[in-house]
Amino acid sequence: MARHFKRPDDVWLKPDPRFQDKVLSKFINCVMIGGEKATAQRCVYGALDAIQVRLDKEKGETMPRSAIELFRLALENVRPAVEVRSKRVGGANYQVPMQLNKRRQQSLSFRWIIDAARDEKGRPMHLRLAKEFWDAAKNEGKAVTTKENTHRMADANKAFAHFAW
Repeated sequence: MARHFKRPDDVWLKPDPRFQDKVLSKFINCVMIGGEKATAQRCVYGALDAIQVRLDKEKGETMPRSAIELFRLALENVRPAVEVRSKRVGGANYQVPMQLNKRRQQSLSFRWIIDAARDEKGRPMHLRLAKEFWDAAKNEGKAVTTKENTHRMADANKAFAHFAW
């Protein structure tokens, strides 16, 4: 009997054409709506171009030199370590804090950054994404707030950690 297993995404995932980065390629796929990859690429690359222009203008010692480094820093700052999951024990529901694996951390950070950019209205998406990346790199913004709230909730419910499965 043959065993079937799911191969990791990065085996099939091609790096993005401009920076040759698989994480950025995955992010572009998450931004994409309705199979319009060219639109998603234009949006993400426009955000990175806007960030590069701002980085060239503002020479700060603490900020990265390139837009792709700022993108990686923003993802690192938004990446959560724990989350709470609901578990039913003896007729009561408990919010149980659980450690996250790397794949889940990455998918949550992508989702939070994209949702924060989409929630803000009135400007083109590439500018909203650029603002969210910039804020996340400085440990500010809506996505970082979501991460901090998740960590705060896990910390508040650490008494139920023994229910983790």
